[in-house]
Amino acid sequence: MLTGFTSCEEVPNSPGFEFAPDMYRTRALRYYGEYVTATGDTLNMARKPVAGSIARHFLPSIPKGITYENADLLKNPIAFSPEAEKEGEVIYGKFCVHCHGEAGKGDGKVSAKLPGPPPAYDGTLKNLSEGKIFYSITNGKGTMGAHGLLLNADERWKLVHFVQKLQGVRNAPASDSLATNKVDSVKVVAKK
Repeated sequence: MLTGFTSCEEVPNSPGFEFAPDMYRTRALRYYGEYVTATGDTLNMARKPVAGSIARHFLPSIPKGITYENADLLKNPIAFSPEAEKEGEVIYGKFCVHCHGEAGKGDGKVSAKLPGPPPAYDGTLKNLSEGKIFYSITNGKGTMGAHGLLLNADERWKLVHFVQKLQGVRNAPASDSLATNKVDSVKVVAKK
Protein backbone atom coordinates (compact mmCIF):
# COMPACT_ATOMS: atom_id res chain seq x y z
CA MET A 1 0.00 0.00 0.00
CA LEU A 2 2.90 2.32 0.77
CA THR A 3 4.27 1.74 -2.74
CA GLY A 4 0.93 2.65 -4.26
CA PHE A 5 0.70 5.98 -2.43
CA THR A 6 4.30 7.02 -3.09
CA SER A 7 4.05 6.30 -6.81
CA CYS A 8 1.03 8.55 -7.28
CA GLU A 9 2.81 11.91 -7.36
CA GLU A 10 1.41 14.86 -9.29
CA VAL A 11 4.41 15.62 -11.49
CA PRO A 12 3.13 16.49 -15.01
CA ASN A 13 6.29 15.43 -16.90
CA SER A 14 6.95 12.26 -14.92
CA PRO A 15 6.33 9.02 -16.82
CA GLY A 16 5.67 7.22 -13.52
CA PHE A 17 7.68 4.11 -12.68
CA GLU A 18 10.52 3.54 -15.17
CA PHE A 19 11.65 -0.02 -15.57
CA ALA A 20 14.80 0.87 -17.55
CA PRO A 21 15.49 4.62 -17.17
CA ASP A 22 18.61 4.48 -19.37
CA MET A 23 16.37 3.62 -22.32
CA TYR A 24 14.28 6.75 -21.77
CA ARG A 25 16.94 9.21 -20.71
CA THR A 26 20.27 8.43 -22.25
CA ARG A 27 23.33 10.08 -20.85
CA ALA A 28 24.73 12.71 -23.20
CA LEU A 29 28.10 11.61 -24.52
CA ARG A 30 30.76 13.91 -25.84
CA TYR A 31 32.71 12.78 -28.87
CA TYR A 32 36.33 11.94 -28.15
CA GLY A 33 35.51 11.69 -24.43
CA GLU A 34 36.50 9.05 -21.90
CA TYR A 35 33.89 7.54 -19.61
CA VAL A 36 34.23 5.15 -16.68
CA THR A 37 31.34 2.72 -16.29
CA ALA A 38 29.89 1.50 -12.98
CA THR A 39 32.00 -1.67 -13.31
CA GLY A 40 35.19 0.36 -13.69
CA ASP A 41 35.67 -0.13 -17.44
CA THR A 42 36.98 2.88 -19.40
CA LEU A 43 35.19 3.66 -22.66
CA ASN A 44 36.75 5.84 -25.35
CA MET A 45 34.09 7.32 -27.57
CA ALA A 46 35.13 7.66 -31.25
CA ARG A 47 38.83 7.25 -30.74
CA LYS A 48 41.16 9.81 -32.21
CA PRO A 49 43.22 8.69 -35.20
CA VAL A 50 46.88 7.92 -34.69
CA ALA A 51 49.08 11.00 -35.05
CA GLY A 52 50.38 11.35 -38.61
CA SER A 53 47.88 8.90 -40.10
CA ILE A 54 46.08 9.73 -43.35
CA ALA A 55 42.46 8.77 -43.91
CA ARG A 56 41.75 6.26 -46.66
CA HIS A 57 41.37 7.88 -50.12
CA PHE A 58 42.66 11.22 -48.81
CA LEU A 59 46.06 12.69 -49.37
CA PRO A 60 46.62 16.31 -48.36
CA SER A 61 46.82 18.50 -51.45
CA ILE A 62 49.05 21.06 -49.76
CA PRO A 63 51.91 19.64 -47.70
CA LYS A 64 52.41 20.77 -44.12
CA GLY A 65 54.43 23.96 -43.83
CA ILE A 66 53.41 25.45 -47.19
CA THR A 67 52.09 29.01 -46.91
CA TYR A 68 51.07 31.50 -49.56
CA GLU A 69 54.58 32.99 -49.54
CA ASN A 70 56.29 29.69 -50.40
CA ALA A 71 53.43 28.19 -52.46
CA ASP A 72 55.63 28.59 -55.57
CA LEU A 73 57.06 25.21 -54.55
CA LEU A 74 53.76 23.52 -55.50
CA LYS A 75 53.77 22.10 -59.04
CA ASN A 76 50.77 20.93 -61.01
CA PRO A 77 50.68 17.11 -61.01
CA ILE A 78 48.18 17.09 -63.89
CA ALA A 79 49.98 17.42 -67.20
CA PHE A 80 48.61 20.11 -69.48
CA SER A 81 46.23 18.91 -72.14
CA PRO A 82 43.39 20.63 -74.00
CA GLU A 83 40.96 18.26 -72.23
CA ALA A 84 42.23 19.24 -68.77
CA GLU A 85 42.03 22.92 -69.70
CA LYS A 86 38.48 22.44 -71.02
CA GLU A 87 37.45 20.75 -67.77
CA GLY A 88 39.00 23.67 -65.91
CA GLU A 89 36.95 26.06 -68.03
CA VAL A 90 33.75 24.23 -67.07
CA ILE A 91 34.69 24.44 -63.38
CA TYR A 92 35.56 28.14 -63.83
CA GLY A 93 32.09 28.70 -65.30
CA LYS A 94 30.46 27.11 -62.26
CA PHE A 95 32.56 28.54 -59.42
CA CYS A 96 34.52 31.60 -60.57
CA VAL A 97 32.81 33.49 -63.39
CA HIS A 98 30.35 35.27 -61.09
CA CYS A 99 33.19 37.23 -59.43
CA HIS A 100 36.13 37.06 -61.84
CA GLY A 101 34.12 37.49 -65.07
CA GLU A 102 34.20 35.42 -68.25
CA ALA A 103 37.59 36.71 -69.38
CA GLY A 104 39.11 36.94 -65.89
CA LYS A 105 39.08 40.74 -65.83
CA GLY A 106 37.39 40.95 -62.40
CA ASP A 107 34.15 42.17 -63.94
CA GLY A 108 31.74 39.42 -62.87
CA LYS A 109 28.17 40.24 -61.89
CA VAL A 110 28.91 39.82 -58.17
CA SER A 111 32.10 41.89 -58.24
CA ALA A 112 30.12 45.16 -58.07
CA LYS A 113 28.85 44.12 -54.62
CA LEU A 114 32.34 43.36 -53.29
CA PRO A 115 34.49 45.92 -51.42
CA GLY A 116 36.79 45.88 -54.43
CA PRO A 117 36.69 43.93 -57.69
CA PRO A 118 38.96 40.90 -58.02
CA PRO A 119 42.22 41.72 -59.79
CA ALA A 120 42.46 40.82 -63.47
CA TYR A 121 44.36 37.67 -64.42
CA ASP A 122 46.12 39.43 -67.30
CA GLY A 123 46.94 42.42 -65.08
CA THR A 124 47.95 42.24 -61.43
CA LEU A 125 47.79 38.43 -61.34
CA LYS A 126 49.60 37.86 -64.65
CA ASN A 127 52.77 36.49 -63.07
CA LEU A 128 51.11 34.50 -60.29
CA SER A 129 52.63 31.00 -60.16
CA GLU A 130 50.56 27.83 -60.48
CA GLY A 131 51.32 27.00 -56.85
CA LYS A 132 49.98 30.32 -55.59
CA ILE A 133 46.89 30.00 -57.79
CA PHE A 134 46.25 26.53 -56.35
CA TYR A 135 46.87 27.74 -52.79
CA SER A 136 44.46 30.66 -53.28
CA ILE A 137 41.75 28.42 -54.70
CA THR A 138 42.18 25.94 -51.86
CA ASN A 139 42.41 28.33 -48.88
CA GLY A 140 40.99 31.57 -50.24
CA LYS A 141 42.73 34.95 -50.36
CA GLY A 142 41.42 38.37 -49.41
CA THR A 143 37.66 38.46 -49.99
CA MET A 144 37.76 35.23 -52.00
CA GLY A 145 36.45 32.29 -50.05
CA ALA A 146 38.18 28.92 -49.81
CA HIS A 147 37.10 26.36 -52.42
CA GLY A 148 39.11 23.46 -50.98
CA LEU A 149 35.99 21.76 -49.65
CA LEU A 150 33.97 22.41 -52.81
CA LEU A 151 36.45 21.06 -55.35
CA ASN A 152 38.75 18.08 -55.09
CA ALA A 153 42.48 18.51 -55.75
CA ASP A 154 42.29 17.33 -59.38
CA GLU A 155 39.51 19.81 -60.16
CA ARG A 156 41.50 22.63 -58.56
CA TRP A 157 44.62 21.76 -60.59
CA LYS A 158 42.53 21.67 -63.81
CA LEU A 159 41.16 25.06 -62.85
CA VAL A 160 44.76 26.27 -62.53
CA HIS A 161 45.33 25.27 -66.19
CA PHE A 162 42.39 27.42 -67.28
CA VAL A 163 43.41 30.37 -65.08
CA GLN A 164 46.86 30.22 -66.70
CA LYS A 165 45.14 30.50 -70.07
CA LEU A 166 43.39 33.64 -68.81
CA GLN A 167 46.78 34.93 -67.62
CA GLY A 168 48.12 34.53 -71.14
CA VAL A 169 50.55 31.75 -70.24
CA ARG A 170 48.98 29.30 -72.71
CA ASN A 171 48.25 31.73 -75.57
CA ALA A 172 51.61 31.47 -77.34
CA PRO A 173 53.48 28.17 -77.36
CA ALA A 174 57.12 28.40 -76.30
CA SER A 175 58.30 26.98 -79.63
CA ASP A 176 56.72 29.87 -81.57
CA SER A 177 58.48 32.50 -79.46
CA LEU A 178 61.80 30.68 -79.92
CA ALA A 179 61.25 30.56 -83.66
CA THR A 180 60.66 34.33 -83.88
CA ASN A 181 63.82 34.98 -81.87
CA LYS A 182 65.84 32.83 -84.30
CA VAL A 183 64.33 34.62 -87.28
CA ASP A 184 65.14 38.04 -85.79
CA SER A 185 68.74 36.98 -85.11
CA VAL A 186 69.09 35.71 -88.68
CA LYS A 187 67.85 39.06 -90.06
CA VAL A 188 70.36 40.92 -87.88
CA VAL A 189 73.16 38.74 -89.19
CA ALA A 190 72.04 39.32 -92.79
CA LYS A 191 72.19 43.13 -92.36
CA LYS A 192 75.87 43.02 -91.40
